[in-house]
Amino acid sequence: MIAAITWNVDPVIVDLFGVFPLRYYSLLFASGLFFGYMVVKNMFKKEKLSLENLDTLAFYIFIATIIGARLGHCLFYEPEYYLKHPLEMILPFNFKGGGFHYTGFQGLASHGGILGVFIAIWLYARKTKSNIFSVLDKVAVGGALAGAFIRLGNLMNSEILGKATGSNFGVIFKKVDNVIRHPAQLYESLAYFAIFFILLYLYQNKHLKKQDGYIFGLFFTLLFLSRFIIEFFKINQVSFEDGMSLNMGQLLSIPFMVAGMVVMYLKRKKTVSKKTKV
Repeated sequence: MIAAITWNVDPVIVDLFGVFPLRYYSLLFASGLFFGYMVVKNMFKKEKLSLENLDTLAFYIFIATIIGARLGHCLFYEPEYYLKHPLEMILPFNFKGGGFHYTGFQGLASHGGILGVFIAIWLYARKTKSNIFSVLDKVAVGGALAGAFIRLGNLMNSEILGKATGSNFGVIFKKVDNVIRHPAQLYESLAYFAIFFILLYLYQNKHLKKQDGYIFGLFFTLLFLSRFIIEFFKINQVSFEDGMSLNMGQLLSIPFMVAGMVVMYLKRKKTVSKKTKV
């Protein structure tokens, strides 16, 4: 008996004027950023922080997410092509065949997006003279929620496919083939939702927190550990990964995981030292 789910969703919600296709991915990407923003806004309100500064932070993060994720994909996964066509890195359209073609940003890498966000927060903290680790803790909670929505967008696009399950259980992405696969996008989305609730719970329970930065370290550790594990269930995104023991997503996740654990250790150690001194 086949228990596989057939997935055949049209990724385009509506094609405006025959030129601008509104996709589920774009809607979910924007929704993730919006709901992540609302979570951080609630934190700012409770801590009586400037909402004007939050708007500045949100603007920095939005721009950095798009630029970082786009450049991350182009340079980590397809450098040979995009270094020959640099304008396609930054433009959501092309003029192939002599006409205007809206393509959107086809290819975004989460590792690049997170690097971009980190740089944006560093610039914001310098400008506003904020405690960067306090800001990172807040953004980490909202960022986990945003990531969950973005992976749902990948599901609607039938992209970032999982490997064949080798059984009758799984998902058939009809727009790709008839293979029963792991819904790797859904695995990742559920993992990010779980991480969001863990971080939110810790943030709201001050007595469970360590020093500023601990939640950010936990975010990096859990997010990239889950990413590292789930990559084993995904097919490789580009051909050069086929001969690698660990794919590019896993290799890029390792330094982020290590950085997260180091931050957690340092922030926890700092707290213990203070208690001992008292």
